[in-house]
Amino acid sequence: MVYLAGAGKSNEHEEQHLVAGNSAVVTMHGYGVLDRDTALAIAKDLDEPRVKLGVEVTRQARITDPGTGESITTRVAADVWHCSLSLRAEEGQLSDEKWGAISQDFVDRMGFTEAGSGKADCRWVAVRHGLSTNGNDHVHIAVSLVREDGTKAPTHNDFTRAQGICRDLERDYGLEQLESRERGIGVRGVKPAEQARAQRTGTEVEAHKLERIVRAASVASLDEGEFVRRLRRGGALVRPRFVAGRDDVVAGYSVALRPEQGVQPVWYGGGRLARDLTLPRMREGWPDSPQSAQGGVDEWRATSKNPWQYRPVASGREEMTPDPKLWKQYTDEIKQLRVQMREVPFEDRASWAHLARDTAGAFAAWSQRVEVTPGPLAQTARDLSRTAQIRAHESKPKPAGRVSVAGATMMLLQASTQGQGTMAEAIMLRQLASTVKAVMDMHTAIGEAQRAAQLDRTLSQQYSQVRERLPAIVRAGTGQPGNAMPAPAAGLDPELAKIVQAAQRGQVIPGTGSPVPTRIESHKPQTTVTPNERDGHER
Repeated sequence: MVYLAGAGKSNEHEEQHLVAGNSAVVTMHGYGVLDRDTALAIAKDLDEPRVKLGVEVTRQARITDPGTGESITTRVAADVWHCSLSLRAEEGQLSDEKWGAISQDFVDRMGFTEAGSGKADCRWVAVRHGLSTNGNDHVHIAVSLVREDGTKAPTHNDFTRAQGICRDLERDYGLEQLESRERGIGVRGVKPAEQARAQRTGTEVEAHKLERIVRAASVASLDEGEFVRRLRRGGALVRPRFVAGRDDVVAGYSVALRPEQGVQPVWYGGGRLARDLTLPRMREGWPDSPQSAQGGVDEWRATSKNPWQYRPVASGREEMTPDPKLWKQYTDEIKQLRVQMREVPFEDRASWAHLARDTAGAFAAWSQRVEVTPGPLAQTARDLSRTAQIRAHESKPKPAGRVSVAGATMMLLQASTQGQGTMAEAIMLRQLASTVKAVMDMHTAIGEAQRAAQLDRTLSQQYSQVRERLPAIVRAGTGQPGNAMPAPAAGLDPELAKIVQAAQRGQVIPGTGSPVPTRIESHKPQTTVTPNERDGHER
């Protein structure tokens, strides 16, 4: 209560006041602006049944012993239940009266009141204190879990029940109904500790960075062994979770960023990063053969011994610099994939989830290579990946014969982009944008307007930033635009040749509105993959 009545972590709280609560507390304290003394008085009133009746509500927890530094199991107090109900900033603000009605309905349906449970009331209040730092209108609800008669209110499965109740309240009060909640496909949230750690260090939330690394590695890889090796190259620690009693069957995995010396890493399971990044889901996109399975087991065993000192058992495409000629081949494959998707019904959520996941992986790979800090490529990958967050029973393996985006993702992740490569990136960007548009059309066709609108914003905002930034990167590396360019080489892809000619005339990339880049600095190629050597053999 002191926090709810205080200024907030960023001094964002204004006019803190009650909008609802059990009748005795509201009658006693009214709806005026709260100060510390009033907050303490309300807290004492909420706690009165527990104190007078001598009821304790505890839960088991692991804490660090301040004396020894060891982790111990103990019981801690758990007699207060707290949550917030929030609207997106775009929805505007509600009146105190409407928030009060929503709050009352919410606690009734959660079973904290006699009206909702047929049992004695819990004491509770709903506090409103202005917009959040993100501009979201919201209220906080604090409930004492000891009822007036001394019995304890149950909280079993409260997260799921609260989400279901919010879905009903959105409908009953004419609020925007979240499609992600309706379909159960919401993305994972960021825990307060994760957000605080990112703010303290001035870095990106670890889970988001790891999600991008895993997503890029998953889509760029042709098999499980390559996936493990790519995680290492992406800067992540990785360890397997073997089936009990086995060291040749892997059921899952976890990843962590390399911490500073003396700091313990924070591990995230694949399912914690995103629903489509569990090992079973990623395996749906890889070939199932004894050779690939054994290659994966070999790499998992190697990293399980010591994730910090993991050395790959084998090597593959991830160690090579792709041949620039592959740009056209992989761009054509994206075109071919779009043609194939025209025959897929919009109701086939599994197939469209595969398309969204693969395209998001391509943007994630591109971001990993060129964005020092998360930018529009990273945001596009995150926005698009939401379409891939379907329930496990809806998912199925990728159909045989369907074109893969693995090649394009590999190019975007590790290509040496010189002259032609930069122009080829612009062409590939156009094809990837068309794929995002196809996913948007799918959402529109099946009535998911919110997801379609989000992807439309992604195309109009994030894609535009990427498109405009390509020539800016080039100019930064080579000086002012307008440098003379050689005539198109014989045998150059016709579309690339047109762009080269357009550059010489000072025109723009067809279909993008952006000036044509000249060249971009890159590292020296070391090994080459040719169009006829996609199986990973070196030459």
